[in-house]
Amino acid sequence: MNAIVQEMVANQGRIQEYFRYLHQHPGLAFEEEVAASFIAQKLREWGYEVTEGIGKTGVVGQLKVGDGKMRIGLRADTDALPVKEGSDLPHKSKVEGKSHMCGHDAHSAMLLGAAEYLAKTRNFSGTLNVIFQPAEETMAGAPAMIKDGLLERFPMDVIFGMHNMPGLPAGKLHFTSGPIMAAVDNWEVVLTGVGSHGSMPEKSIDPLVAGAALVMSLQTIVSRNVAPMDAAVVSIGAFQSGDAGNVIPQTAVLRMSTRTRKPETRKMVLDKIRAITKATAEAYNVQFEIREGQPGAILINDEAQTSRCVEIARRVLGEDQVVTPGPTFMGSEDFAFYAQQVPGVYCFVGNGNTPNVHHPMFVFDETNLPVGATYWVAVAQDYLK
Repeated sequence: MNAIVQEMVANQGRIQEYFRYLHQHPGLAFEEEVAASFIAQKLREWGYEVTEGIGKTGVVGQLKVGDGKMRIGLRADTDALPVKEGSDLPHKSKVEGKSHMCGHDAHSAMLLGAAEYLAKTRNFSGTLNVIFQPAEETMAGAPAMIKDGLLERFPMDVIFGMHNMPGLPAGKLHFTSGPIMAAVDNWEVVLTGVGSHGSMPEKSIDPLVAGAALVMSLQTIVSRNVAPMDAAVVSIGAFQSGDAGNVIPQTAVLRMSTRTRKPETRKMVLDKIRAITKATAEAYNVQFEIREGQPGAILINDEAQTSRCVEIARRVLGEDQVVTPGPTFMGSEDFAFYAQQVPGVYCFVGNGNTPNVHHPMFVFDETNLPVGATYWVAVAQDYLK
């Protein structure tokens, strides 16, 4: 067994304590004060130079050792979900209606375990930045940290991320170079007409009917414009209009999520949404407003750095514990915004046959804790030789 693996397995109990504390104290996007305080305290105890409040609740610990010029970043996410935990674990969430049903608590615990070991051994030369980022679930945390000067204040030559993934064999790391996760664009369309009594529709301009037509029309974007070998999703997850059966409402609101894997596909899909919305509004004589959210980004792994990480993982974990190429997903990750500016590598650690992330019964496989921590240590030591 590799020496790092042995050490992380020996330290599993302590990493587990970090995980369970974070699991019991979840915070939603930009409300992760408890986690941020806990993380900052630990990093200071271990000798890191700690900066808090980056992107509101983000934390960065920096450790410089020797005279190496290389600078890397290891990033974990810290936010939870507005989901009531369904399992009855002894360390279940203590905050009603909020829980870590995506495993961000585990991601942070694994990085803490690695950060502790690296600070104790200092078997590297260069600059290590451990980044604990808020608000990944809303795709706002990475942009907030970048806007707050993360990449200027903590320059990095390469940045790394990791996420657990139910359905993949537990404990195995999965790597794929190139595009691995889709861009997400969350938009809202507001249609405004003229309300009326339900018995007199001729006196109205009905935004609900226009909205219903728009929902159906938007479904043709993927089916008739995206090649079968490509992939895209246009989902209308909310359609809100009216409160009574005998009242034609004044407005209709559609909230949608689009996922795309290629820049040219993303542009086409978003342009089609704009065009179809405009045409539908004109056809039904309603006014419209499109409220565009945070622009999406496709997560693209750097090819050369991914190959290097595959070899690092194989060396410390064993050939049979590393899968490449691994799967790609239509889910999204705001790590993509870092990878647009710095070469990045994002991998998945299998969580076995558990309910999927965001499900109330999701449970992180704690045997993965030393696996993730081992990988982080190995990456840091290899890049900061």
